[in-house]
Amino acid sequence: MRLLLICLLSFGLLTTCREVPQLDYTAEKTGTFAQAAIAGPHPKATEVGLEVLKNGGNAIDAAVAAQFAMAVVYPRAGNIGGGGFLVYRDKDGNSETLDYRERAPAAADRDMYLDEEGNVIPGLSTLGHRAVGVPGTVAGIEAMHQKHGSKPWGELVSYAIDLAENGFRLSQAEVDRLKRYHDDFVKFNDNSPFLDTLSVEGTLVQQPELAATLSRIRDNGAKGFYTGKTADLLVAEMKSGGGLITHEDLVNYEATWRTPIRKAYKDYEIISMPPSSSGGVALAQMVEMLEAYPLAEYGFQSAKAVQVTAEAMRRAYADRAEYLGDSDYYHVPIDSLLNDEYLAGRMADFRTDSAGSSDFIGAGLNAVRETYETTHISIIDAQGNAVSITTTLNGNFGSKVIVDGAGFFLNNEMDDFSAKPGVPNMFGLVGKEANAIQPGKRMLSSMTPTIVEKDGELFMVLGAPGGSTIITAVLQTLLNVVEFEMPLAEAVDAPRFHHQWLPDVILHEKTALGNGVKEELADMGYEFREVKYMAVIKALQRMQDGSISAAADKRNPDDDVAGY
Repeated sequence: MRLLLICLLSFGLLTTCREVPQLDYTAEKTGTFAQAAIAGPHPKATEVGLEVLKNGGNAIDAAVAAQFAMAVVYPRAGNIGGGGFLVYRDKDGNSETLDYRERAPAAADRDMYLDEEGNVIPGLSTLGHRAVGVPGTVAGIEAMHQKHGSKPWGELVSYAIDLAENGFRLSQAEVDRLKRYHDDFVKFNDNSPFLDTLSVEGTLVQQPELAATLSRIRDNGAKGFYTGKTADLLVAEMKSGGGLITHEDLVNYEATWRTPIRKAYKDYEIISMPPSSSGGVALAQMVEMLEAYPLAEYGFQSAKAVQVTAEAMRRAYADRAEYLGDSDYYHVPIDSLLNDEYLAGRMADFRTDSAGSSDFIGAGLNAVRETYETTHISIIDAQGNAVSITTTLNGNFGSKVIVDGAGFFLNNEMDDFSAKPGVPNMFGLVGKEANAIQPGKRMLSSMTPTIVEKDGELFMVLGAPGGSTIITAVLQTLLNVVEFEMPLAEAVDAPRFHHQWLPDVILHEKTALGNGVKEELADMGYEFREVKYMAVIKALQRMQDGSISAAADKRNPDDDVAGY
C-alpha cells in the first residue's frame, strides 16, 4: 500500500497520517437506553463519554472527558482554544449554569475593527490573530469538575491524550472541510506543514503536539494551559501575527457560575443560559409569547403556526440586538424582558392577515439601556444528573490560527461583539451598545444549552451548534415534542425555519414550509430565503417508563448517540 504524501495540515497538530482502508466508527443517530445516555458531535467523543459513565462516572465526569476528546477528534469546533456554556441539573432538581465564554483581551477597544472613516474592515474580526478572544474552555472544564466531578481529573483528561497520541480516522465530512479551508490554513500558519496532497476518508491522524498540551493540562489543571509552556506558545503565536492576547490576559481569565434563566411553559419548566448568552432570554421570551396561541390546533408548519412563531422570533431578536450583552459589564434588564405583561404586549400588534415589519418592530422596552461551527453535548447519567453543554470556536476552525508547537486552533469569537452598531456580524446578527467591545468583556452568544422539566421532573436535555439559528432550532425541537407530539428523533430531524429580525426574511430549509404554506405567507407580505441547513440539535428525552430516548441530528453526519 503506497503511503500518501500526507496530507493536510498538522493541525499544528497533524504530524503523521497514512492511508487507512476504513473508518473505525459509525455514527448512531437514535437509541433508547435504560439508565444513561449521551448525544454528541462525534462518535469517538461519545464513546469516551459512555465509557466514563459505564465506569461509574457522573454526567459532569463524562462531559469533562468528552469535551477534551472533542478537542482532538473534532478540531473544527471541539476545542481548548474557545469557550462555552454549561447548564446543569442534579438528580435532586437543583440547577445552575457556568459561563466560560471567551473574553476580549485587555488591549481590545471598541473601534479596533474600524478603518479611519469608521467603516468595518472586512475579515479582521473573523480571520487571523486579531480575531481571537481569550479562551475559556479549559478554565470552564476545570470549574465544573472541581464543583461536581467525582472521577480523578487526570483520568478524565487521559482519554483525549490517548486519542491524540494513537490517532483517529477522518470522516469524509472532515476531509471536505479541511480541503475547503486549506488556503486560510496556509495564510495564517507559516510554520505548519501544509502539503498539496490532501487526505482521504479513513486517514489516520496523530497529534503529538496536542497530546503534549493535554498532558500539561492533565498534570497541572487549568494552570497547565493559562501559565507555563502552553501559555508561552500561545502568546508567542499572538505576537507572530499581531494578536492581542498576553500572559496577563490568560492568568486573569475566570469562568463564572450564574443563575439560570427559568421560564414556565404550560406543564413545562425551561432552564437555560443567562447572558453572556442570549439564548436563554430569547428562548424564554418566545415560549411566553407563543403560549397564548393554540399551536397544536394550528398544526405543524401550518401557515398560522409558522406566522405566529416567526413573529415571536422577530420580537425576541429585536430585543436581543438592543439589550443583551455581558451582564458583568452592561445592565441587562432580564426581569423586564421576561415579564409576562411585557411579553404579552410585544404581540399586541401581531396581525394574522399580514406580515410584520422589522422597520416598525424594534426593541420593546422604554428608556432601558456564531458559521455553525459550535459543538453541543447532552448527557443524563444513571443517577439522573443532567448536563447540557455548548462550546464553540465560532467559525469552522475558528480564526484558522493554530498555536505553533501546541497543536490547537484558536477561536474567532471577537466577531460576536458589535464591531459597529447596526453592522451585522458573520451570522447577520446586529447589536448595539450592550454588546460593544470592551476589555475583559464577554461577547454575546446565541448558544442555548437547555434542560426542560415536566411537572418538576427531568424531561429533556437539548442544544445545538448553528450560529444565530441555535435559539430557534431549540425552540422548534421543543415545540415539536410538546405541541406536535413528535417522537424525539422526528422532532430533531424535522425541517426548520428561522427569523432573526434583521434581515427581514424567513430563512428556511428546502423541505420546510410545504403544502402551499410558503405561498400563503408570501401573499401576506413575507419574504423568504432558502438555506442548506440550520442548527444541529443533540437531544435526550426521559420517557414515562424511565428510559432515555436519544437523538442526533441527520444534518451532521458525525453526530452520534450512545448509552446503556
